[in-house]
Amino acid sequence: MDDEEFDEEEKLGGEGGEVQEIYPYGEYEGGRDDQLDRHGFGSALLPNGDIYEGEYHHGKRHGKGMYCFKNGAKYTGMWRKGLKHGKGEFIYPDGTRYIGDWKKDFKHGIGTYYYINGDTYEGSWYLGFRHGLGTYTYKSCNVTHFGTWKNGRMEGPGVINYPYYRYHGQFDKNLPKGPGCFTFDGKYMQHGFYVNMRDPKFDYVGADELELQETNPDGTEFRGNPRGIVPIWRARTVTEYKAELLPPEPTPIPVQEEEDSMIDIIDYLQKYEVTGYPTEEEEEGHRTSPVPEGLVVDIPDMDIFDL
Repeated sequence: MDDEEFDEEEKLGGEGGEVQEIYPYGEYEGGRDDQLDRHGFGSALLPNGDIYEGEYHHGKRHGKGMYCFKNGAKYTGMWRKGLKHGKGEFIYPDGTRYIGDWKKDFKHGIGTYYYINGDTYEGSWYLGFRHGLGTYTYKSCNVTHFGTWKNGRMEGPGVINYPYYRYHGQFDKNLPKGPGCFTFDGKYMQHGFYVNMRDPKFDYVGADELELQETNPDGTEFRGNPRGIVPIWRARTVTEYKAELLPPEPTPIPVQEEEDSMIDIIDYLQKYEVTGYPTEEEEEGHRTSPVPEGLVVDIPDMDIFDL
């Protein structure tokens, strides 16, 4: 299974702002507001060679627009406060593409990712990773996996649909693990369990250097199949098919509030990156009393021990 990837402009003009000009922030042609910030529809050629054409709102990309990267990638869709936010399509330089929901520059919500090898993933995303209920289709072998995903990998209950049979069970870091069963044409069931064992080819001297660790060379977390581990099926019994004997079905993953707040933290950091963070006194000065000013009563200090 393949994995993914990721990834700015401005100034003065003539009356009306609808002239073409060249400044340190690139070339721009389009509307401006009273402060001469980009506003309305416009086109920009950025200093790094990227191109944006679409809607602005007081200096930031906001609304529908198309952003073409110098490396060949392209995003077409909705923007909010300068970030990809809403429905949109991102085409990567290698031809892979994502169509679906975005939130503050992350794939977030429901969307479909089309891989260069023909595989697809359709389902839930969270902060740029497959997360929640989703279906991954392996085109080369006509196999689909429907189940629960966490942080980009299969975790929890899932169902693998092969051309002539199905596997129901639990998954851990993309691999089947623990009790499960195979079903055949809805008539028979083979019960057993998967054990994840070290691949024999990792047993020779020096195999510890073959990256069994859970990190990539750049230090980021590795989210593919565990290196050097293979799942082994241990069959136990065969019975007639009965739905009540199937393992638990995949269910949506509730998003914790503390996880959701990470997006707000990112927004806060971006907001004050240039202007600086407010001091405690400044924050206090922005707080207003919920009591109307006309109803405020000046009560003298009292010693509660004299009451």
